[in-house]
Amino acid sequence: MPDVRRFHAAGAALVVAFRDAGLPEVLHWGADVGEVSDAALAALDSASVRQIPASALDEVWPLTILPTERDGWQGRPGLSGAIAGAPLLPDWTLERIDADERGFSIVAVAEGLRLESALRFDADGVLRVDHRVVNSGSEAVTIAGLDAVLPVAERASELLDFTGRWMRERSPQRRPIVMGSQVRESRRGRTGHDAPTLAVAGTPGFSDRTGEVWAVHLAWSGDAVYRTDRLPEGRNVLGAGELLRPDEIVLASGEAFAAPTAWFVWSEAGLDGLSSRLHRSLRARPAHPSSARPVVLNTWEAVYFDHTLAPLVALADAAASVGVERFVLDDGWFLGRRRDDAGLGDWLVDPAVWPEGLHPIVDHVRELGMGFGLWVEPEMVNLDSELAREHPEWLLRAAGRETRSWRNQHVLDVARPEVASYLLERLSAILDEYPIEYLKWDHNRDLLEAAHAGRAGVDTQTRAVYALLHDLRRRHPAVEIESCSSGGGRVDLGILAHTDRVWASDTNDPIERSRIQRWTELLLPPELIGSHVGPGTAHTTRRATDLRFRMATTLFASAGIETDITRFTDEERAELAAWILEYKRLRELMHTGELVHDATDDEGQLLTGAVAQDKRHALFRLTRETTGEWSVPPALRLPGLDPALTYRVSVVSALTTKAYLDPKTVPWLADGGVVLPGSLLSGIGLRTPLLAPASALVLEVVAV
Repeated sequence: MPDVRRFHAAGAALVVAFRDAGLPEVLHWGADVGEVSDAALAALDSASVRQIPASALDEVWPLTILPTERDGWQGRPGLSGAIAGAPLLPDWTLERIDADERGFSIVAVAEGLRLESALRFDADGVLRVDHRVVNSGSEAVTIAGLDAVLPVAERASELLDFTGRWMRERSPQRRPIVMGSQVRESRRGRTGHDAPTLAVAGTPGFSDRTGEVWAVHLAWSGDAVYRTDRLPEGRNVLGAGELLRPDEIVLASGEAFAAPTAWFVWSEAGLDGLSSRLHRSLRARPAHPSSARPVVLNTWEAVYFDHTLAPLVALADAAASVGVERFVLDDGWFLGRRRDDAGLGDWLVDPAVWPEGLHPIVDHVRELGMGFGLWVEPEMVNLDSELAREHPEWLLRAAGRETRSWRNQHVLDVARPEVASYLLERLSAILDEYPIEYLKWDHNRDLLEAAHAGRAGVDTQTRAVYALLHDLRRRHPAVEIESCSSGGGRVDLGILAHTDRVWASDTNDPIERSRIQRWTELLLPPELIGSHVGPGTAHTTRRATDLRFRMATTLFASAGIETDITRFTDEERAELAAWILEYKRLRELMHTGELVHDATDDEGQLLTGAVAQDKRHALFRLTRETTGEWSVPPALRLPGLDPALTYRVSVVSALTTKAYLDPKTVPWLADGGVVLPGSLLSGIGLRTPLLAPASALVLEVVAV
């Protein structure tokens, strides 16, 4: 008689059958089934048995938490590899089960193997799945794959994931889930600009706020696999795991391999329902940023490599005058770094540029009341550097082989203890000498031909970088770190376990940026996403845009500036200062509220909102990217409000394109806005001005 149990949290549930032989089988993942008797759960197990079709195995086979051919599974295996050259097809025996209402962990054994697995909900209904394999025998064990997989309902027949490139990260792509085992692989040695980010399976037509959806994210910054298996035998599976190269993981006796944690999320309220669970879960982390996210000025697009004290002092003065709270000195401060093909690896302040060290600029910035931050790229090296000349053996590459450069740089083998020690000591020396509160940690290339100690080296490199970040934060716990990777090339929950925000993209073009941020928000809450006001003409696309539109685009984020504001007119600086005041007033709402999106009835627009937990305060931003079909726009519905409350809706003028502040365009813009019940605002909506491309309307909604 199987032991069938229900695990649940926040309206989500697993129903799991623990059998006399083999690993547990998940009978259901999705909506909570509520309190049911043991007899009912046993009956569900019996009712869930699939028939034996023609031309198939002669007995019913289970879909376990780690399916292999030994179970009868004919999709991509959950565990693959070899023991002494023989295929890894273990006959598991459960040794121990530890369970509570939110989940369980098990220990199972087979000849030469020990498996430690855990499937556990957090308080917000996010299910984390962990697998760890130990070589308990005497023969070497090769691990070729260790994926986390869960069944999803057969009605989940559409898949949303993401692709992209530099300056166009997290571009959505949607398609039917077809029969067979379908795999998205990332082989870039980092998460990648084209990373799937999340694989979302859903019922037909699921949208921002409707439809039932199941999703998985792999908390990992190296090579990855996202997979679906839809087999004729009535099995529909969603999963993810680390992509392992041949012989990358070979376990000697007593050694273990722990797969990266997979985050599984279910929602019956569309994509915003997924985001709501993920954002609440991330905000509940002990190390989640708890202080107000400061307004940043980064010097890169203002000065590039031209580090001259007087212009930087003037830039700092201008930043302080408009309300900036953190000043970040970007690339160009260290030894020999006058261009992008020299200096990486030599983490010493260049005396030719900074004869008194960084003290003059650091002291000036702090006297102005701002914190000081610094750009670094520790994992990389230029061949034109003292480090590369002294230690060519420290490069991440096969012995005796040259590797191709990327942005004129190569990769350091951080898994070598001497490399990690060098980087830790050099970075610590800088943080010890200067009162630095923030590091922008960059990573500007893919890893190709990555080899460590004679084997594929992406796994060891990724874990070594995590360890380096951990050790640096242990020494300097007050220093915040941003993960940048030529923009948004390393956006995942693995790196965010060691950092405080990510840089979503290198493009500050607000047209491009608005979509990148919208889909980054599917995984991350706004306070973890860096977004800066760039120059009037974006250096990445050469598109010119209005200042208020650029400011509005940065609103739902960890906001900042990345342009030379000493060249702004007095009027532009006044607008910038007004935006910063509004951001400071509203950031607690945006960084604690529930993020909402909804398709408008006019193409070419994007609606983003943040609604306070008590639903008494909300902020909405409507941006137009292209022209639509309507000359008079349809009514705009504001999602997420309490239908029982009455609200005043008003325009935040400092963040709205000037042309739409004239009350002649829409009458309710006058007299401080309009008062309407939440039921009407969400269900019917209100008329807004017809926005021109590259413009924004920001609305504040307050219960009265």
